Formats: sequence, structure tokens, C-alpha cells
Amino acid sequence: MIFLSGMKIFFSAFGVAFSGALMPGPLLTVNIKESLKRGFWAGPQLILGHALLEGVLITGLVLGLGGLLKAELSQGIISVFGGVFLFWMAWGMLRYEGSGELSGGKEEIPEGTHGGKSGLPPVVAGAVVSLSNPYWTLWWATLGRGVLVQAEKLGIIGVLLFFFGHILADFLWYSAVSFVVSSGKKWLTPKIYRSIIIFCGLFLIYLAVDFFRLGLKTLWL
Repeated sequence: MIFLSGMKIFFSAFGVAFSGALMPGPLLTVNIKESLKRGFWAGPQLILGHALLEGVLITGLVLGLGGLLKAELSQGIISVFGGVFLFWMAWGMLRYEGSGELSGGKEEIPEGTHGGKSGLPPVVAGAVVSLSNPYWTLWWATLGRGVLVQAEKLGIIGVLLFFFGHILADFLWYSAVSFVVSSGKKWLTPKIYRSIIIFCGLFLIYLAVDFFRLGLKTLWL
């Protein structure tokens, strides 16, 4: 009976997380960009940072953090912070990455652009990009919290099954995306590469404006 309940929690967490992972957002956009730049392992590293953040968040929810996440002030601050951060990332893509070229399957960054490097390490980016997304926080304060409540009935085992089911979905999806993007990189022309980076940058600008608008609206009400 406990085994069946545990498997139900695991697969429920997996299914809910997978449906969320399929939705386009800043983490998926950064995953595509980093996979083009760094190769397949960018995806797993991003999810490692994402998982570490969610591990801390789940611990906080178990200890009663859910009410704080629902607070309008918290949502407003996170939204404004997220908008500013995503705009900064988008500017980096459009200003530096969009001028890079691919040669022999590896990216060549023009001289003078951050010493050949730009952006955050993938593990750090995975955590910061997730934290900057107000919809991610809201999801955990509502739907995620609801599933977690059921997991808590089995104690620490239930919480761990919930966490690993949730993270497994993210890991499988983002690793698959990273594999497809990185394995196809050798067929990309510089023009296609720049077009993808520019599209990712513009999409992040769209999300940044949306987050910033949501944050200001929440804080002004």
C-alpha cells in the first residue's frame, strides 16, 4: 500500500512537471542558447542548478513558505527582478552572441567580447533564470504546493519521491532538447546560428517586458 502510494506520488510529480517543462519559457530559451555554445552537457548543468534551487524551495514549502510566495509583494518584487535579469541576458545574446560564428562545430566569439566568454556558468544560470521567473514561483505556491501536500502524507520518503519525480521530468526534457540542438550544431551555418540566437534574445526581451509589467502592476495595486 505504501509502495503504491509512493509510486503514485512519483509519477504524479513526473507528469505535472513534464507538462510544465514542455511550455516555452526563459529556461528553455537559455538551454537552447547554451547548448549551441557549450554542447550537450549545458542542458544537464542547467537542470542541476534548477534542481538545487527547487530542493531549497521544497524544503521551504514543507516548513511553511507557501504563504510568503503567494504574497503580492513577493510576486511583484520577483517579477520586476526577473524582468531586469532577463533583459540583461537578452542584451548579452543580441550584443555578443549574435555576432558569433560557428567554425568546425565550435563557436568563435569575436575579440573584445568579455574575453571570449559571456553570461553565467550553466549551473548558476539554471538557478537564477528559474528564480527570476514569477510564473515558476506562482506555480510552486499553488499547483506544486498542492501536489507536495499529498506527498507529505508519506513523510520524508514521499517528499523525496515527489522531488525526484519532478526533477527527472525536467532532466529528461531539457537533456533531450540539449542533445538535439548540440548534435545539429555541425550543420548550422553562421547565418542560421545568428538567427537562432537573435530569436532567443528577442523572446527573452518579450518575457522581460511581460515580467516587468506584471511586477509593476502588482506593486502599484
